Amino acid sequence: MKLLSRIEEIILLAVWRLQDEAYGISICEEVARATGETWQPGAIYGPLSRLHRKRLLKTTRGEPTPERGGRSKTYYHLTPHGRRALQQVRRINARIWSDIPVLEFDTP
Repeated sequence: MKLLSRIEEIILLAVWRLQDEAYGISICEEVARATGETWQPGAIYGPLSRLHRKRLLKTTRGEPTPERGGRSKTYYHLTPHGRRALQQVRRINARIWSDIPVLEFDTP
């Protein structure tokens, strides 16, 4: 299995955390919360599309709503392949960090 990029990992984790509430804006907000950075919604749609093409995510459509002008939300869900990809990256991160001495930084 090919390794995930860092943004792919973060987005998959956001989708997993959000479960049935994982749609574009909620994913963007979760990524921003997790990273402490401001994310524009458009910045996550490229990786979401790529993850969908790789079959790590599947999509479902919600019901059209008046507040969205009759449009429906696209919800994202991890596939079994997506879960395995996250398990793989977690194992790799655990191995790679296991023998690293504590990182200490000088503070100004």
